[in-house]
Amino acid sequence: MNRSPQATQATSKPRKLICVGDPQTLPGDIDRDQVIVVDTSVAVVDELNEPSIDGVWIARDQLPQLSELRGIAQSGLMLRDMPEGVALLDSDIRVLWGNRRLIEWSGQTGSISGMNFYQLLSNPEIMGPDFCPFHTALATGEESNSTLHTAQNRYYQVHAAPLVQPHHERQLIVTVSDITEEILQQQKLEAIHKAGRELADLRPTEIFMMEVDERIDLLKENIRHYLSDLLNFEVIEIRLLEHATGNLVPLLSVGIDQDAADRQLFAHPQGNGVTGYVAASGTPYVCQDVENDPLFIPGVVSSRSSITAPLILHDQVLGTINVESPESNAFSDSDLQFLEIFARDVAFALNTLELLVAQKANTAQQSCDAIHSAVAMPVDEILNDAVNVMEGYIGHSPEVVERLQRILQNARDIKQTIQQVGQKMTPLEAVPVGIQSPQHSSLRGRRILVVDEDGPVREDAHRLLERYGCIVETAHKGDEALWMVRNSGGAGLYDVIISDIRLPDYSGYQLMLRLGDLMNRVPMVLMTGFGYDPGHSIVKARQHGLHPKCVLFKPFRLDQLVDVIKTILELNDADPIVAKKPGQSDGVAAADADANPDDPASPDSSDE
Repeated sequence: MNRSPQATQATSKPRKLICVGDPQTLPGDIDRDQVIVVDTSVAVVDELNEPSIDGVWIARDQLPQLSELRGIAQSGLMLRDMPEGVALLDSDIRVLWGNRRLIEWSGQTGSISGMNFYQLLSNPEIMGPDFCPFHTALATGEESNSTLHTAQNRYYQVHAAPLVQPHHERQLIVTVSDITEEILQQQKLEAIHKAGRELADLRPTEIFMMEVDERIDLLKENIRHYLSDLLNFEVIEIRLLEHATGNLVPLLSVGIDQDAADRQLFAHPQGNGVTGYVAASGTPYVCQDVENDPLFIPGVVSSRSSITAPLILHDQVLGTINVESPESNAFSDSDLQFLEIFARDVAFALNTLELLVAQKANTAQQSCDAIHSAVAMPVDEILNDAVNVMEGYIGHSPEVVERLQRILQNARDIKQTIQQVGQKMTPLEAVPVGIQSPQHSSLRGRRILVVDEDGPVREDAHRLLERYGCIVETAHKGDEALWMVRNSGGAGLYDVIISDIRLPDYSGYQLMLRLGDLMNRVPMVLMTGFGYDPGHSIVKARQHGLHPKCVLFKPFRLDQLVDVIKTILELNDADPIVAKKPGQSDGVAAADADANPDDPASPDSSDE
């Protein structure tokens, strides 16, 4: 068989081999001068850098080295195809070798061998913690790491470790990880926390200058801005929960159809959409495909997926925040995490605004209470003096009586006006739940007359009862009380009359009897200090119809005072009080009231 000249030339050319082990095991036609003898498979890898090497011969007694050489080759393949970047650098930070992933991240199309590592990644910004990671590793012989930020807004974490080889130039093994998603998520979390702090971060000047509605509008604008610009949510709805009714009241809607925004929803797991379910359960909800979700009620016709998170503060649901997208499966776990964090900040902001509103309401209420307390006693004095004068003119000067009645009405209007202003300045929604107790609503608007010579007792009656909306008037003695009742006029009869058992002119029992001439039933409550009743007024009053529970001991205890007044009001509901017409008195009460020589409170008493 004839060979071509080229084949003959190739065959006759000396072959250069690497021999692992005894070179005597080589075939006889191998030129010993063209053989490089080594002891280990690692040395084979070093010698393979020479281009003239044609092959590797492994002696039979060195066959275990073949397995190690195969492992080295497989390791090379793994490094080449690793999902992380890997590079071998020399002491001048030049790339001796880099795997495919590193080449891909660098954007280079040709060989990267010999390139400076930083130039390979377009001279990125070194963000630390080590700002010279490669020089640190070479100088100290210890591992070092840092984070690089490229112009393409990619973040890479590099880890450099020195490669220790005797009699070799110092080299570095560098691994590179793409941590862009982690860094961007961390930055987003920090931005969300910062946004949350700024939601209700009002300066003192803003708190002083802005009304409640303006603060709420500012909060809504901040929420809209951060949800749209920071979290890239375009369809947003926030509702607040009314705990008394379960109604979910719209606070903010962006991109929501008007019909959906006006839709009435309640915190109930059925029939109220995802929003109602989240408000009722207090758990977030992800709807990746609205067409296959039975709970979903669309806020926008084009919605295909949504996430909804509760607004929770102190383990109490304040409302919900709902976000929708026109794409199916548009939201990831990260989106839900971001929304939950932001929802928590929104809840804190809403609570801050509520505290500001409550503080303003409390301040206004205190101001009105202070004004009302200051004018209550002087107005009572006007009322007492007016009815005293009126008693002398009844039947003699109708014009004077009419003018005095106007004075009475105007004096009463002063207190009513102060109360009404206070109620306007402190609306119910500004008062926390539990402060305005619904069980005392029956006291609102009830007229109460307190008769006692002691000024602090009369002041306490104003302070304790007017907080519940009672209309309180006072008198010093029994005659004033009679005149007040007789001339109550268009204001109507008193619902409750509270009197001390010892008055300057006569006893509480005698007052009760005299009041019996003016009304069909006296809504009387007697009070005494330390249970002392020398004239047995309470016993006698009970014999003439005083309710067993209608006795108070001074100083007042608010709960007992309220309970006694409610007892009288219940009696009034069952048997309404009606004023007697002039001349309708049966005379029995008056006679009994005048004949009380044993009553130490009576002006005719021997003790006087």
